[in-house]
Amino acid sequence: MKKALVYFLIFPIFLSAQINESDSLKVKVSLSLTGFWQDGNVETLILRGRTDFSFKPWKKWVYKNTNSYVYQEFGKEKADADFLSLNFLYFNTEKRFYPQLLGFVSTNFRREIELRYLLGAGATYKIIEQKGHWLKASLTFEYEETDFKSSTFNISEFNGQGSINTFRSTFWINGKYELFKKKVILKHESYYQPSLEQSDNYRWQAELTAEFPLWKFLSFNINYRHTFESVVIMNQEEEDKFLTFGFTLKSF
Repeated sequence: MKKALVYFLIFPIFLSAQINESDSLKVKVSLSLTGFWQDGNVETLILRGRTDFSFKPWKKWVYKNTNSYVYQEFGKEKADADFLSLNFLYFNTEKRFYPQLLGFVSTNFRREIELRYLLGAGATYKIIEQKGHWLKASLTFEYEETDFKSSTFNISEFNGQGSINTFRSTFWINGKYELFKKKVILKHESYYQPSLEQSDNYRWQAELTAEFPLWKFLSFNINYRHTFESVVIMNQEEEDKFLTFGFTLKSF
């Protein structure tokens, strides 16, 4: 007899997962947890967690951190065990145009990435800044190093390299829109990240979230994420697509 237990738990402490660094609050934190477990003919375990943290260490500075972890297991075989840490330091976020520093660290079990780190700097421009609506675009430049478990890739020119190092540029765009008297909230975040040295080495990601407030502190969410990475280990897919559902619980 098949048993299935599905649970979606999202517990933001102050606000939803997409934190706006230009907000006036000095400290902002959120925690999201989602999971799926099924036992029977097909044993499945999926756990996902995310934390968002932002604070102002000095008067004109804002530090923002996002950590996420994904674990997936099918038939007791591990399919994913991925960690991603995004760190930003912004200056003068009350201005329409402001600079930023960034540092990322990640691992990816399925893509056989033992460690990837990225350090860079750039700037953000506020295209729209209104109550309940905002849209921002950023341009950054980074140095990246990725250590793989294998040295055989889908693009032959990278074969034999256990570690791939490159300089990148990244174009980011993200926004939030409150519609129909806050009955629907749309959020999106996308980036395109080409190598400045290797024309075949690029990646992009697009993410869209629809939030439907049920009452002041609780919302139902639908999230879609589509990712692409041009350089992958041989016989791996370049694209990943995720569609998830859950709830957001806010303290205000």
